[in-house]
Amino acid sequence: MHDVVPAPRVEPQASGWRRLGVATSARAILVFASFALVAFLALPLAAIFIRGIPAGALATVIENDVVRQALTLSLLTTGISLVLVLLLGTPVAYLLARYRFRGHQLLDTLVDLPMVLPPAVAGVALLMAFGRRGVVGPFLSDIGIEIPFTTLAVVIAQTFVAIPFYVRSARAGFESIDPGLEEVAGTLGANRVTIFRTVTIPLALPALLGGAVMAWARALGEFGATLMFAGNFAGRTQTMPLAIYQTLESGKLDAALALSIILVVVSFTVLFVFKYLVRHSAGNVASDAATRA
Repeated sequence: MHDVVPAPRVEPQASGWRRLGVATSARAILVFASFALVAFLALPLAAIFIRGIPAGALATVIENDVVRQALTLSLLTTGISLVLVLLLGTPVAYLLARYRFRGHQLLDTLVDLPMVLPPAVAGVALLMAFGRRGVVGPFLSDIGIEIPFTTLAVVIAQTFVAIPFYVRSARAGFESIDPGLEEVAGTLGANRVTIFRTVTIPLALPALLGGAVMAWARALGEFGATLMFAGNFAGRTQTMPLAIYQTLESGKLDAALALSIILVVVSFTVLFVFKYLVRHSAGNVASDAATRA
């Protein structure tokens, strides 16, 4: 007669909090802090819609030529700025991530500096560099190039303040890649350009896209440096933040609210799409890594 082996006892699965070892008091603190932060962030944004939509000014403002020009200019200049950020920031981020050299710390600090500079200081710095009495302004004037108070000045100001956000994220992405993967590709006969294009970029793509999102958002919201370096001229340098400032200063609260609603909707839509692409690319990278393994 065979011995009867009792069935193994199945322990009830612990909740997510218990698996993480979170005590009740700590759980309460985390939940409270999360709700407080959500309320703090959501209330001002919701207030724009609560006050702006019943005012009925949204349709009127959308039909306004100045608003259309400001929105078009913002999307155009931030798009160009993002391209410049990618072209200039990607090589620098790779250099900082992969190599150590004399002046590395200085370059790293210089790249970060625009993030902590007051916007007014950034505007004055750009004006002193590219203005008519600036360092290189007279030379540019001699060949017929005038930068201050033009659309080009808007692009330069946006690029100046936005590029550190991309470089930070891109550098972290490059640093997270195992150099051995690049070395393996090199042993298979691929040159450095091919390795960078087919191995490094795909693996760092989530971080690159995340940095691009932050850089674009910073460029879209740029105000102080643009105002001082490019001015506030409708159809030429007046971006959406400057248009909001002008309408609010002139006492047109409904118009300012409507402009703010447009900017929030545009920003949310673009950020949502970018974040989806980041998650999608991260999933593809993980899937490819699992396939190779």
